Amino acid sequence: MVTTEHALLVKGLKKAYGDVVAVDGLNLDMKVGECFGLIGPNGAGKTTTIEICEGLLDRDSGDVEVLGMTWDANGNQLREKLGIQLQDTQLSEKLTVSETLHLFRSFYVKGRDVRDVIDAVQLGEKNNARVGTLSGGQKQRLAIACALVGDPDLLFLDEPTTGLDPQSRRRLWSLIEGFKATGRSILLTTHYMDEAEKLCDRVAIVDHGRVIALGTPAELIESIGATIPAPPPRASSASLEDVFVALTGRTLRDE
Repeated sequence: MVTTEHALLVKGLKKAYGDVVAVDGLNLDMKVGECFGLIGPNGAGKTTTIEICEGLLDRDSGDVEVLGMTWDANGNQLREKLGIQLQDTQLSEKLTVSETLHLFRSFYVKGRDVRDVIDAVQLGEKNNARVGTLSGGQKQRLAIACALVGDPDLLFLDEPTTGLDPQSRRRLWSLIEGFKATGRSILLTTHYMDEAEKLCDRVAIVDHGRVIALGTPAELIESIGATIPAPPPRASSASLEDVFVALTGRTLRDE
């Protein structure tokens, strides 16, 4: 089990691609057992930040601790403790669902029973189906199953419900809540503000490579309530999406 109080600790993180600064002195403090949301406009630096924390990208400067460890000193240990669902996971289309999960399970010394994970993401009827025959939503659920099969202490979910129908989204929310109830941690990015409000203990809004707001969804809504435009007649109160638009000046799907 994790002995540190921080699942993720990021201080002064910087990353540039030539003249383009993707992450500009970003700070994050995510506690163990927390579902932490990272939201922001396209190009805000979210994906770069996450990929550095996942060990997929090198930072230019700054400090990153994951579960009290660093990638430089503890890379192999960290790989055993993380589950990662990428925004665009590429899986072999010729393998079956079961074969894919057994392959990912083989990467870990300890992990979960493959059949249990398949049932958890409701792909039991597709157990022997080839990945290439799955729908987009089914492939998304399989990608999440691949992240869960190692029984991680920290789960990275990058827009996990994109492409899912409303019923599947709600079932996945229950799965995420169940994972969090075991005392483990989740870093979640999403374009759905109702999802962030429902699942996240705290949310960081990122823009131009920096955190521009941080707090619980309720705290952020309360802090911005007096400055946002009046909500539409059908809405009874401000929402996290109102906070986002007020702080960034953009909608979530602006390119």
